[in-house]
Amino acid sequence: MNDQDKPGKDEATPPEAANDESGRRFDRATDATLEALQEALGGAHADEPRIAELEGQVADLTDRLLRTAAESDNIRRRTEKEKDDTRKYAVQKFAEDMLAVADNLARALESIPAEARENEQVRALAEGVALTGRELAGVLERHGVRPIDARGRRFDPNLHQAVYEVPTDEAEPGTVVQVLRDGYTISDRLLRAAMVGVAKAKD
Repeated sequence: MNDQDKPGKDEATPPEAANDESGRRFDRATDATLEALQEALGGAHADEPRIAELEGQVADLTDRLLRTAAESDNIRRRTEKEKDDTRKYAVQKFAEDMLAVADNLARALESIPAEARENEQVRALAEGVALTGRELAGVLERHGVRPIDARGRRFDPNLHQAVYEVPTDEAEPGTVVQVLRDGYTISDRLLRAAMVGVAKAKD
């Protein structure tokens, strides 16, 4: 065989052989891709228990945080209420003692006979006692202490203390017709019940 009959170095590879080689390369690349996907999927499945554990921890921490925030809010509101109550009722005992002074001033005025008030000195003394009583009432009111308006009202055991009953046709039974001692409230709390006489139907 002469040189002309031998295939040359530069002679092109047959198309069939080229297609076979390309197919093999494609198969190898596909296999590698599939292996990588399987490894990735296998790793994701392997991490599922860990992910579930972390999600559980997040849910638990979130629940604790919400409970702590709610408890803190309750404590804050309770503390504010206690402070407000302390401010409102801090003078309660002092106010109770001052009511006795107000009662004595009122009794002093009632004890002065009308004819004695014609005397200028007695009249001036009575006016001074009345002025002192009004100033005391103003001080008490500035601290939330207010008298209970009882006369003519329906008897209320939460505000009134019935001392006796008054047979009468001039008022509905159960109505306060006489006030023996004024009652007082401090803010929205009863400080002293009013001592009253209550109407009842005549026999």
